[in-house]
Amino acid sequence: MLEFFKDLGKAFTIGVIIFLIRGLIMYLNGFEIEMDENFYLDFAYNQMYAVVLYMANAHVLSYLLRRFKNRIFEIRNLLLAASASVLISVVAIFIMRLFIKVIIYDMPLAEFIGAEKLMHYWFSLTISITVTTAFYIFYYYRSKQENKVKEQKVIAGTASAKFNALKNQLDPHFLFNSLNVLTSLIEEHPENAQRFTTGLSKVYRYVLEQKNKDLVTVDEELQFAKTYMSLLKMRFEDSIVFEIPEQSMNPESKVVPLSLQLLLENAVKHNIVTSNKPLHIRIYEDNGILIVENNLQAKQVIKKSSGVGLSNIRQRYQLLTNKQVSVNEDGTHFKVAVPMLTKQIKVMRQQQEEKEFDDTYIRARKHVEELKGFYYNLISYCLVIPFLIFINYRTYWEFKWFWFSAIGWGVGLAFHAYKVFVNDGVLGRDWERRKIQKFMEEEKGKPWD
Repeated sequence: MLEFFKDLGKAFTIGVIIFLIRGLIMYLNGFEIEMDENFYLDFAYNQMYAVVLYMANAHVLSYLLRRFKNRIFEIRNLLLAASASVLISVVAIFIMRLFIKVIIYDMPLAEFIGAEKLMHYWFSLTISITVTTAFYIFYYYRSKQENKVKEQKVIAGTASAKFNALKNQLDPHFLFNSLNVLTSLIEEHPENAQRFTTGLSKVYRYVLEQKNKDLVTVDEELQFAKTYMSLLKMRFEDSIVFEIPEQSMNPESKVVPLSLQLLLENAVKHNIVTSNKPLHIRIYEDNGILIVENNLQAKQVIKKSSGVGLSNIRQRYQLLTNKQVSVNEDGTHFKVAVPMLTKQIKVMRQQQEEKEFDDTYIRARKHVEELKGFYYNLISYCLVIPFLIFINYRTYWEFKWFWFSAIGWGVGLAFHAYKVFVNDGVLGRDWERRKIQKFMEEEKGKPWD
């Protein structure tokens, strides 16, 4: 019921606007307007036409949207919608004319039917089609905007789910590898195994604390790396040598959680670690990048990898930023460079078929599509309006009703041009992008970059 009264209010408002525009056009064409009984009667009939035509077309539009939803904008469905709108409008106009002439003015039905001409329908039908078209255009742009927002939410949601899945790999992965080390220590050094168990509880606490975080400070990771190194030293003793800074040069810099632990683990896993060939691992900063470097003495036979280590770090960074995790091997040393993130990042760019498109290209392509839409609109205007003028001239030139379509469509065309050619301002070309970005920031918050 509430929706009915809302539609009724909209129909009445549109009727008032049409009446005012019609009065202005009549005045410009030399007609005298007097505030007499005929004026108020004309207003009443105008509102009756406006309300009936609006409600009839609104009902058809609502039915078609429920049936086709976003498929309403397919050519076949649009043609069906246009045909239905014209048909319902003609029927509604006929019923209203019948009511006014036969019921109110007592005209005989046969005389009414015999006097009916096509020109009696052109004006009301043109207004009805113009208003209905405006609503279809409005709904099209609103639907397009909603789909883009939903698309961005799906992208962000997918990225978030993937990121959480990658983080959840680390918990069992770390525990599994730590238990393997503990098993080795029990066989080789039972005393160290006891100390390792105590240290492992402290280390695992950190793993659990960072589990739900996307990023942690570099200082936190460095402290954790030292603790994890102490566990490795219990097993390898002098066979492994570490060099690590006390703290980061920038206390605000961040990395993905457990990235250092995974890289340290990989270094030990893939290299020979003996007293004769000690493994030297060095962690240091270089121009905003955290580097983990070790001397290369690869094992000839390596156990099957779980695929969690370096690949996990790379994938988590890809979901957070465009900065890449780089790997460099020169025959004697193996280096992994991890970006330190210091700024707030924007929502990750959409990926299509697993290939990342450049934002500039996407915006340029979108703008070209908007330009095409505007030019199609302009060409249609230049073709249809002269045709309506011709029909107006051939039927009843004393009242130039073509101005309704020319002005109404022209205003819509002006708004379309504003949206396409104006960058800033409300509804400008960049307005949509800013609104989507603001919406996503409110929904998801701003991570780091």
